[in-house]
Amino acid sequence: METMKSARKNHFEAVGSDLSEQIKAATNHNHIRAENTELMLNYQKGQINLQQYKVLLCSLYEIYRALEEEMDRNASHPAVAPIYFPQELARLEALERDLEHFLGSDWRKKVIVPAATLRYQQRLRQVGRENPELLVAHAYTRYLGDLSGGVVLGKITQKSLGLSGTEGLSFFSFPGVSSPNRFKQLYRSRMNGIELTEKQRAEVLEEAVLSFELNIQVFDDLQKMLNVTTESGGRSKRPAAAGLPASPIVQLAVGLCVALSAIGAGIYAM
Repeated sequence: METMKSARKNHFEAVGSDLSEQIKAATNHNHIRAENTELMLNYQKGQINLQQYKVLLCSLYEIYRALEEEMDRNASHPAVAPIYFPQELARLEALERDLEHFLGSDWRKKVIVPAATLRYQQRLRQVGRENPELLVAHAYTRYLGDLSGGVVLGKITQKSLGLSGTEGLSFFSFPGVSSPNRFKQLYRSRMNGIELTEKQRAEVLEEAVLSFELNIQVFDDLQKMLNVTTESGGRSKRPAAAGLPASPIVQLAVGLCVALSAIGAGIYAM
């Protein structure tokens, strides 16, 4: 174990002292795993339907609600303040508009999410309460992933769903960011300037890896559900998540809930 830690430390020193570069190095393997899952490849091919996208939005809403409420609550924390850009990056209101467009004015009563999304949400709440500096890892992988892949993924989604306009696609738009590339440079610069102890830095890197793993776990669960659905002729009797009906459509949809977020996270290094 000590040998592995020593090797990992030497690797990060070779990468450089910038936290952003160290996160990319620490998550490289997870990045490759996430973007090469069958789910990721299918989404990028445009193989997603409206029902799946609706439930995906539900999951994104719950994840970003937890992330942004914890970011707001810890806005003055020395590790959070430098990367706190609610006007430019916040996704919650955009997701609310998208959900209302697709689900109606009573959309809050229709939000359903799988257990994997709840685990991610719970982790965000936990670090917000106990170790706010770890929010740096989640915010970086999520928001820079959104900025890197937003335009491309928005177009893929629009074409896949046959949407004539941009209504229902607010999540992909960042009206407060005139130049994504310049903003990402600013964000990385701010983040690299955060003062962390060696222990805290190591924990942030581990948390970045965990953020990918939480998504990959969902992909694994989805693939299992897809296999069960296929083998049973599309009439699986087992629910995909606690509290959800056993409808095959819902079973397929719940697994796709966090697909978009991990696609973005998968290409955050662009």
